[in-house]
Amino acid sequence: MKQFTSIYDVSNLEQLVREARALKANPVQYEWLGKGKTLVLLFLNPSFRTRLSTQKAAQNLGMNCIVLDMAQGWQLEFEDGAVMNTDKAEHIKEAAAVLSQYADIIGIRTFPSLIDKEKDYADFVLHQLVKYATVPIISLESAIRHPLQSLADVMTIEEYKTVKRPKVVLSWAPHVRALPQAVPNSFLEFMQAAPVDFVITHPEGYELAPEFVKHTPVEYNQQKAFEGADFIYAKNWSSYTQYGSILRQDEAWMITNEKMAWTNHAKLMHCLPVRRNVVVADEVLDSPNAIVVEQANNRTFAAQAVLKQILERVM
Repeated sequence: MKQFTSIYDVSNLEQLVREARALKANPVQYEWLGKGKTLVLLFLNPSFRTRLSTQKAAQNLGMNCIVLDMAQGWQLEFEDGAVMNTDKAEHIKEAAAVLSQYADIIGIRTFPSLIDKEKDYADFVLHQLVKYATVPIISLESAIRHPLQSLADVMTIEEYKTVKRPKVVLSWAPHVRALPQAVPNSFLEFMQAAPVDFVITHPEGYELAPEFVKHTPVEYNQQKAFEGADFIYAKNWSSYTQYGSILRQDEAWMITNEKMAWTNHAKLMHCLPVRRNVVVADEVLDSPNAIVVEQANNRTFAAQAVLKQILERVM
């Protein structure tokens, strides 16, 4: 693996998931692999699970890990040809070149503006780092994708499925803030490559970008979508067509026990953080069928599998 910015960097998803599960069973079996290697994690936005899990993954492989929290303070300029007479202190050209001297692998986390759809969906910030860096890049979430999360999601489904080809439903749920489409976009791409029957359900107006949905069935009736489901993945996202907008709260779309009863005893998934009794009811999150904590735990081993494959290539 040369880099990890989307599923298109993965040559064999089944093998990568299998490797992640093997690392979970024995996390430090390759701690020699990263000895003398450095991972720099660059956070342009706050992070909890992604930061901790990726740092732990690096440590399990024997890597040094340096975390740069740039959510506040030091500002980078990403526009080529910019006249830097405002608040931006350093251009990505120099920053990427310097980081590439310090790091063997660079991870970057950035969010969308939710204002400029064209620039967001070009994944401008991530691609500028890829353009100017000379070492492998890992996406810790970008404007339009969160591949480390989705890899952990596939791993979790593999662990908990009770049939060879489970039915997985991605269900929109309400939220008080306008959230990116990165998690659902990436989940779409990974589910389309996984051995599952996959359905999206959401209110009208919350259609995702066609280049991500492709031929995935979309069901506007939540009950119909949930029927026979083995996994329910709850997630909010803001409007793509009316970019970044909250069209309505639709409290009736919250995941409750009544709705989980429509399923085939489905497991409840969510990328976290989750707003209780807004996105998912307490009764569901506190039930044995909620696997959100184990899903979060798998973030470490998904990241570790990615780092391992990159290290094996660059050694």
